[in-house]
Amino acid sequence: MEQTIDPTLGPVLARTGDERAVLDSFLDFHRAVVLRKVRGLADVDAYRRLVPSATTLAGLVKHLTLVERNWFATLLAPAPGDVYLNSAEDAAASFAIDDQDTVAGLVEAYERACDRSREVVARFDLDHVVPHPQLGEVSVRWILVHMIEETARHAGHADILRELTDGTTGAL
Repeated sequence: MEQTIDPTLGPVLARTGDERAVLDSFLDFHRAVVLRKVRGLADVDAYRRLVPSATTLAGLVKHLTLVERNWFATLLAPAPGDVYLNSAEDAAASFAIDDQDTVAGLVEAYERACDRSREVVARFDLDHVVPHPQLGEVSVRWILVHMIEETARHAGHADILRELTDGTTGAL
């Protein structure tokens, strides 16, 4: 009997791929999970605080947008005036939602940031090393692994928040 694999599971499809294909597919999978968790929600539901911290579904998407820009575009291919944000205050502020934020706008900004990240990181080998303001130097491999960890962690937060919002669970 031939086994079929759900094509939405990029990491499964990349199971025999090279290191880059595996890393890229895991990161893209977790990015997609985050987007699935916020899609279909009214702004008011995505902004709702359901835990003691200020973490919200909308705030997670906004934070991950900044994280994408910070680790890929700003660190690997900075434009004039780009500043790497690395303080606790920067991180906390990146979750803050303001009156101009909508779920649709946050999703669009995150998708654009992810597209830009893919474009930038594709130009570099995994062994390419860049200076980092706190860590000294980091490789592209390390950045990708870190971003998988960061995005997966927040996808888990989003899963819990979505379940508390309307009972929806699961990655797909």
